[in-house]
Amino acid sequence: MSAQRQQIDPATLACGERVRPSSYHRIVVKAGTSVLTGEAGDTLDLDVMRDLVSQIAQLHGVDGAQMLLVSSGAIAAGRQSAAETPAIPDIPTRQVFAALGQSRLMHIYADLFESHDIGVAQVLLTLHDLSQRQSYLNVRNTLLSLLELGVVPVINENDVVAADEIGEVFGDNDRLSSLIAALIDADLLIILSDVDGLYTADPGSDPTATRIEIVDAVDDSVFAMAGEHRNAWARGGMPTKLHAADLVTTSGIAMAICRGRNPEALLRVARGEPVGTFFKPAQSKLEARKRWMLSRVGDTGWGQVVVDDGAVAALRRGAVSLLPAGVRNVVGDFSRGDIVYVSDLADHHVACGIANYSAADVGRIRGMRSDRIIATLGYHYGQEVIHRNNLVLL
Repeated sequence: MSAQRQQIDPATLACGERVRPSSYHRIVVKAGTSVLTGEAGDTLDLDVMRDLVSQIAQLHGVDGAQMLLVSSGAIAAGRQSAAETPAIPDIPTRQVFAALGQSRLMHIYADLFESHDIGVAQVLLTLHDLSQRQSYLNVRNTLLSLLELGVVPVINENDVVAADEIGEVFGDNDRLSSLIAALIDADLLIILSDVDGLYTADPGSDPTATRIEIVDAVDDSVFAMAGEHRNAWARGGMPTKLHAADLVTTSGIAMAICRGRNPEALLRVARGEPVGTFFKPAQSKLEARKRWMLSRVGDTGWGQVVVDDGAVAALRRGAVSLLPAGVRNVVGDFSRGDIVYVSDLADHHVACGIANYSAADVGRIRGMRSDRIIATLGYHYGQEVIHRNNLVLL
């Protein structure tokens, strides 16, 4: 059982305040097409990408943050390989360009991060991957393992196969970045855009529009301030960013929108400076996860893991995972990824969480040291029956 990283309690944020920079341990950065391409919006701007990587490297190396980059740009990179392109792109054209450009985009990122002695890993996802329980857990485990290794995952939508996501429904990786932030329990999501935050009106048509520095809650009045999106080759716009803010802040994670080409924009946001628009988390992570898990217990089966007194004491001290050594018995039936109760020997529920193993598997490895899991089962999904990040006390 290992110590859990310090969590931010958004309830400590007074109105008008931002989180202290030292509180940001895990940061997701989303860079859209409009940030990564030149003024014409059709080619990658290597100077901008170099600056972005430099800022991420500084937060990663100097400040010690775990960094994850959700990056657009594959379609723009693919356009550079094509002799002719249509004025208004359709979905098949986007998919062809994505196929042409994804490897080039990753090659650029690999070279840029290598200059800072940082490794990168390519992760291509669709929203379908995050809607299925098993793939959701697999993606989460992979990303967390990469972060623990000091690698920067570079995530993009798999535009070659994602016909729905490549259209106007989900935006230019905005929704994906918010889902990833919630998936890995991030502290902060920074969306780098071609605008420098949310304004009271469209600043392109209303000269009296003013930037909003802090949003306490994403409601109808906030959505009413979103303007239109005009770039045919970039997807998204302010409405999709606000949907992302709604999702991520509800999960207890802070978010900021700022102009990606502003000097040191990423560093300044991460340090708590008044840059762009800051969206305050709606509630504490613990309470958000607890309510979600409690609402899901028994949805796909029913079961509980019975643990000994030592495991109960360790769980109540907090910040630990449930290991098989502390498990005495399994009651009911459940699959890997189901939410189950953790009970003491007197049948009192002490916690609930997402099971890494099925009921049958937990029954086979109960009481064992974690290093015997693979020898017993022939495979393993981690050393824990329930990982500390997926467990809440009752």
